[in-house]
Amino acid sequence: MVNKNKTTAQALNKALNYLSYQARTIQEMQNYLKKKEFTKDIVEKIIDILLDQNYLNDKEFAKLFIETRIKTKAKSKFAFEYELRQKGIKPSDIEDLLKVYDDQSLALKAVGSKIKTWQNLTMDKFKKKMMNFLRYRGFNYDICLSTLNLFLESKLSKKEEDCEN
Repeated sequence: MVNKNKTTAQALNKALNYLSYQARTIQEMQNYLKKKEFTKDIVEKIIDILLDQNYLNDKEFAKLFIETRIKTKAKSKFAFEYELRQKGIKPSDIEDLLKVYDDQSLALKAVGSKIKTWQNLTMDKFKKKMMNFLRYRGFNYDICLSTLNLFLESKLSKKEEDCEN
């Protein structure tokens, strides 16, 4: 019995250490503890403890994950959904969280930081860079095209203003 408690204590210490770096999902924690060769009973017990103490909360994790990714590396709703499913978040939770976002604004956010680096490219290279960048981030063709057109229109109107002055 003493050995089992020690193993539970070890598992809890490993779990808390794993959480100290960043928030995790239940699935990530289960996989981590299984990889560390803890028994299924101990893994379940540790997950229950962490849930009771609110160290694990999949819905909160997903919310923070999306908010952080939008600020640092915006992607499409489809790409976010895929990543969150890989992390073990329930599809219903993902759907609820992604309702408030639309792909067009996410696409604009994604290319916002890249526009300055692309501004001196030829028109063809600019189009190719933007379309490839957005497609790589999971946006469908229509969103990519409409985002490109928004930037091309603003670029043309800026040139017209420069010509008038």
